Amino acid sequence: MKFQVINEEVPDLVNTMVEGVRQHLHDQIGDEATQPLTVVAHDDNGELIGGVSGRSIYGNFLIEVVWVDKRYRGTGLGRKLMESAEVQAIGRGCKVSQVDTLSTQAPLFYQKLGFKIVGEIPEFPGSPGRYFLMKILSK
Repeated sequence: MKFQVINEEVPDLVNTMVEGVRQHLHDQIGDEATQPLTVVAHDDNGELIGGVSGRSIYGNFLIEVVWVDKRYRGTGLGRKLMESAEVQAIGRGCKVSQVDTLSTQAPLFYQKLGFKIVGEIPEFPGSPGRYFLMKILSK
């Protein structure tokens, strides 16, 4: 057995590990019906001003990133993007939406949208707190 430390991005290696996890899940609970889900907004000039991106899998909408350009924060754009993504997720059969965020980012934003904190890693010197949030989706 040989261990190796790698201090750079190696997408092929990570993809191989992810495929191993997917195979394990398949062996445990059956076929995986995963599909990327991204909703974006552009301004009148075609410039990207915000988006939500994640994937649907096993009845969950796993949100990987939510971003709104600073010029559009506080305008309701983030809410509209999230609501649009949730409609799509529900259409795919998702029952739950999940996201994690740092205390310096947007835990209150998600809570205003109906997410509940289901886990937390408290802040410590040099690191903000981290929150894991979940929302039950309804039709």
